[in-house]
Amino acid sequence: MLTIRNLHKIYGKYHALSGLDMNVADGALYGFVGPNGAGKTTTIKIMTGLLGAEEGSVEIDGTDALGEPDALKGQIGYVPDFFGVYDNLTVGEYMSFFASCYRIDGLVARKRYTALLEQVGLEDKLDFYVDGLSRGMKQRLCLARALIHDPAILILDEPTSGLDPRTRFEFKEILEELKCAGKTIIISSHVLSELSEMCTDIGIIDQGRMVLEGNIGDILSRVNASNPLVISVYSNMEQAMAVLRRHPCVQTISMREKDICVRFAGDSADEAMLLQQLIDAGVLVNGFVREKGSLESVFMQLTDHEEERVVTSYEAESGLYS
Repeated sequence: MLTIRNLHKIYGKYHALSGLDMNVADGALYGFVGPNGAGKTTTIKIMTGLLGAEEGSVEIDGTDALGEPDALKGQIGYVPDFFGVYDNLTVGEYMSFFASCYRIDGLVARKRYTALLEQVGLEDKLDFYVDGLSRGMKQRLCLARALIHDPAILILDEPTSGLDPRTRFEFKEILEELKCAGKTIIISSHVLSELSEMCTDIGIIDQGRMVLEGNIGDILSRVNASNPLVISVYSNMEQAMAVLRRHPCVQTISMREKDICVRFAGDSADEAMLLQQLIDAGVLVNGFVREKGSLESVFMQLTDHEEERVVTSYEAESGLYS
């Protein structure tokens, strides 16, 4: 379990983190999102021991990460949003170097990084120079490097930014395998549609504070329950409107092209009864569904800033976001 309490970070007069709280359960795949400048990268750097904090605590399984950073280096693997410069190293030399940083040498190191390169699909690139790899290959190599010491927690900052759709799909598959193997994964990304597909939990940060956190399924279920009912009527529209106006759970009624959108305060049983009432009134209904929510809609509601654009899968794949 990773627990952050009342975390503060100040740069001059700028308060980057203003009492951030965060909880990441063991084995979670935790999506960490927020607008630009919300404090995501600052939080990640503090979690990984690259940056100090003015106030607050970061605990991993009860150990103080801020007070004892050296004791936690073996528990965290970090994939930053940039690769770094290792132009004159082969892939094998690169992996051997980072293994030695954790005092893993010789045959043990070679066996470990060979297995990791196979896991990320780079087993045939052992003698290739790092500089000659594609961006996607470099990202997978960086992931293999972060796993060299078998950390319990893996932290990734925008790992799929700039990757083509196939490489992003393969990268997600690798992360899913790691989650199934018991790794706790924290991933920061602007591609919210990807996170909603792969994450078990989500945390949305805005202006240095956590504004929403929890199981992603539970969050989207609550959003769905507050979304409008969309009713498609084939015939007898006037009868349908009469039934809706009389119903105690109907709060507002509006039209969307040929569909009726209803803000409906009832639960699923009330929805079923409303549908039955429409049918009993002779209304031919060919569509009756609660409009589904999305992580994008939740994000926009909680972080309503004009300067921030939520990136869809299409935009990311089309290179419209960088």
